[in-house]
Amino acid sequence: MSFISEFKEFISKGNVLDLAIGVIIGGAFGKIVNSLVADILTPPLGLLIGGVKFTELKLTLKQAVMDGEKVVSEAVTVNYGTFLQHIFDFLIIAFAIFNLIRFINAIRKRLEKQQKEEEAQAPAPDPEPTKEEILLTEIRDLLKNR
Repeated sequence: MSFISEFKEFISKGNVLDLAIGVIIGGAFGKIVNSLVADILTPPLGLLIGGVKFTELKLTLKQAVMDGEKVVSEAVTVNYGTFLQHIFDFLIIAFAIFNLIRFINAIRKRLEKQQKEEEAQAPAPDPEPTKEEILLTEIRDLLKNR
């Protein structure tokens, strides 16, 4: 089998296509989650903590060198606020996903319980006749036909 045909076979398998679809949907879902955190959850939380913007927190190691209005060399900073914001975003996302999975599991358990109750309430099917009963039925039918 040539390299090209082997690659075609690999690419056309269902699991590779499923993975590609998962990555695409995951990317789109990531944008939704990022928007949820940045545009909906973070602003009210920012109000609660006094309007502190984590991304503005930084430690300046070297000040910028200016020549009038012109920047000769940029400031050297450790942007720990951005790091804190990413941790904060992660915790919000993890908490939201945890609650979503918890909600889905609760619904699933409720549906499974309901299904088990319905199965328990359903009448049991008539048991299969034993070999003796089948044989006796055949004998009866033969005697009837005489």
